[in-house]
Amino acid sequence: MLHTRVKICGITRPQDAIFAADLGVDAIGLVFYANSPRAVEIAQAQAIIQKLPPFVTTVGLFVNAKPNFVQHVLANVSLDVLQFHGEETPDYCVGFSKPYIKALRMRPDINIKQYTQIYTSAQALLLDSYVKGTKGGTGVTFDWQQVPTDLSTPIIVAGGLTADNVTQVITKLQPYAVDISGGVESAKGIKDAEKITAFMQGVLNANF
Repeated sequence: MLHTRVKICGITRPQDAIFAADLGVDAIGLVFYANSPRAVEIAQAQAIIQKLPPFVTTVGLFVNAKPNFVQHVLANVSLDVLQFHGEETPDYCVGFSKPYIKALRMRPDINIKQYTQIYTSAQALLLDSYVKGTKGGTGVTFDWQQVPTDLSTPIIVAGGLTADNVTQVITKLQPYAVDISGGVESAKGIKDAEKITAFMQGVLNANF
C-alpha cells in the first residue's frame, strides 16, 4: 500500500505545527475564514510557517472568500496549496496560480464522480461531512460507502476522524490522504500532543 499522507488542519500555534512536523505530518492547514474558531490572522500564519522545517506543505483554507482577500493573504503568507471549502467555481479556484484542493460536503445525494469532471484542475477532492451551517471542522463522520472506488482524482478524507477510526477508513477507502482537525484537539484550535501521536500511529497501522 502507498503511504497515506496526513494533513492536520486548524493549526493556530507554532508549537503545534512543530510537534506535528516532527511526527511526520505531511501538511498543515491554516484557516483564513473569520467564522471559524480556528481562524488565524496573517501575523499568526507567518509565525507558524517561520517555525516549520523543510518539506512540510502549507495549505491555506478559504470559504467563499473575495479574490482580493485571497490575493492579500498570498502576498503576505507563504502558502503552497489553497483549499476551497465553499461554493467556489473551477474558474475561481484556478485564478490564483496556485495548486488547489476542492472540498465537498458529503450530502446523501452527492455525485462525487460528477465533481471530478467539474473540478478537473483540482489536485485533489477533500470529502468532508455535511452539517448545515458549518463549513468543515464538524467532528462527525460521513457514510464512507458513498465514495466510489474507481475515482481518477486523488481523494482526501476528512470529517470526524480520530485515532480510533483512521485505520479503518484508510483500509476501506485507501485515500491519498487523511485530514484531521478537531479529532486531535484539547480545545478548538489547540492541538493535543497525545492525540496527534495516537492518530499518526493509527495511520501507520493502516500502512503496514
